[in-house]
Parts: sequence; C-alpha cells; structure tokens
Amino acid sequence: MGVNDVLLAIDAGNSKTDVAVVGTDGRVLGAARGGGFQPPLVGVEAALDGLAETVGRAAAEAGLPPAFTHVSACLANADLPVEEAGLRTALEARGWSRSVRVHNDTFAILRAGVDEPRGVAVVCGAGINCVGMLPDGRTARFPALGKISGDWGGGSGLAEEALWFAARAEDGRGEPTELARALPGHFGLPTMYALIEALHLGRIPFERRHELTPVLFRTSGEGDPVARALVRRLAEEVVALSTVALGRLGLLDEEAPVLLGGSVLAARHPELDAGIAELLAVKAPKAVIGVVTSPPVLGAALFALDEVAAGPEAAARLRAHYS
Repeated sequence: MGVNDVLLAIDAGNSKTDVAVVGTDGRVLGAARGGGFQPPLVGVEAALDGLAETVGRAAAEAGLPPAFTHVSACLANADLPVEEAGLRTALEARGWSRSVRVHNDTFAILRAGVDEPRGVAVVCGAGINCVGMLPDGRTARFPALGKISGDWGGGSGLAEEALWFAARAEDGRGEPTELARALPGHFGLPTMYALIEALHLGRIPFERRHELTPVLFRTSGEGDPVARALVRRLAEEVVALSTVALGRLGLLDEEAPVLLGGSVLAARHPELDAGIAELLAVKAPKAVIGVVTSPPVLGAALFALDEVAAGPEAAARLRAHYS
C-alpha cells in the first residue's frame, strides 16, 4: 500500500493523543498514543513536536514513512475557526500531506457516534463544549473558552462549585450541605478549612480537584439538596447547548441525534441522565439521545474517509476495528 492510499487520523486532547494510520479501504494499519496537546501552554511548535513523535510511531507500526494522502486532525484548543486555520497551516508545514483538515476535538465525538455527519454532540469532561454538523458541511459551535464565553459546567467547574458551596456551608455564610463533610473526607481531612488550606498551600495538587466531581454526584444521589441543584443545573446546561445547536442547524423539528460524551456524561449518572432526558423532551421532543463510548480517534478517521470520498464499506470496516 502506497502513500496514495493512506490517511492519517489524529485525535489530540488535553490529556492524551491517539493517532491512526488508515487505508482508504478502512483498515487500520498502525496506531500510537502520546501525551496531551496543549499549544496554549507550550506553544504551537512544541505541541506539534510532541504530536510528530506519536505520528512517527504510528507510521513505523504501519511500515510506512510519515507521508499521507490526507490528514484529518481533531485537536483540543482549536476552539475558534481562526485557531483551526492556524493549526492547519502549521500541520501543512510539517510536510505529512498537502491535504489537511482541522476540527475542534469535540467534532470527533460527534462523528464517532453517527453514520453520517449530522446531529449534535455535547462533551463534558474537564470542561464542556457542544458542536453540531450537517452533511452539507454547515456547523454549529460555541467558543468554549470558559466563563468569558458564557460556559458553565465541566468536571473542573463542578468541583469548583462544590467547593464554594461547601466552604460557605461550614462557615455559616451558606445553606447546610453534606458536601462540607464529603469533600474533605475524600482526602482524609476533617473539615473544609483543612481542605481549603491544603489546596491553597499545594499539599493537594491542583490537578486532583477533579476527584471531587464524583463525590458531588454521589452526594447528590444520597439526596443532598445543594448537590442535587448542581446536578440539575448541569442537565439544564447540556440541554441549553444542544437545543441552541439544533436550532441553528434547523434540526429542532425533526429527528436528530444528540450525543453525549466525555468522562462526566459517559459515566451515566442516573440523576443527570434523567434530568437531561426530561428537559430535552420539552425543548426538542424529536431529539434522540445517545452516549458515545467509541474512541474519538474513530471520529477523526471517519472524517478522513469522508474527505476522500471513501465508500460505506470502508467506514464499516473502520467501525468494526474500534468496536
């Protein structure tokens, strides 16, 4: 198999990168996993250097040089079209292919979950994002830059909210909540004051705050009103994102998939699932909810097959590989 038959699919998230070398017939010829893709922290060229190492290992496994018919890259931190364009130019300069397409990595979740690029996906992991697509190439998206772009939710945001309510409950400024005991208890600490001190002084590393999100859901499941209100608000946010995206694409009045992905939504918390289903049934009654558990690199690879007009047999073979 030569370069004219080989595609490169990249799913580069904040914490890990998956790369696949794929034939135009849908066969996966080589694959590799690398570290996170974080241009805002290390710069674009350093981020691409790390990506190049992973691409090189995948190409070596396929027994091929790093030269491809087409590159489909679904990248974290490509939140704005101008960022996608800049990253596409930087990837073209690497010489892997003269044909490069860059998407925000949320699009990989959407494409992995549908037979054609049509529908909406909401991803809630460390952060939260939503995208939508139609087969004609039209998209719906949000900047997803945090509070400055109106975002609420995500695992990190939920942990921060839980800490806020728990701190105020302990010192009397807020209403009582079991979170004031459960959050410090997760780290073996007796009080919120002790947890606040440990976080502030770095005795508990910043990145461990995400461990508090499952504690929030567990406390909600036990009936705590404050925790339940936070879970309900996340359900409202997921539905707000998805219905706005459906509306922009003209899909509110017809059957269309709304796919949920990311660690928080894929965990299938019963309260959260029920809240999303209840609210979406009112706002978009024809929407069909699904949960994407396939690896996002499948979505990047399906985009690559789409972009070279490979047939349905190739897509089916590719899906079978990742099933």
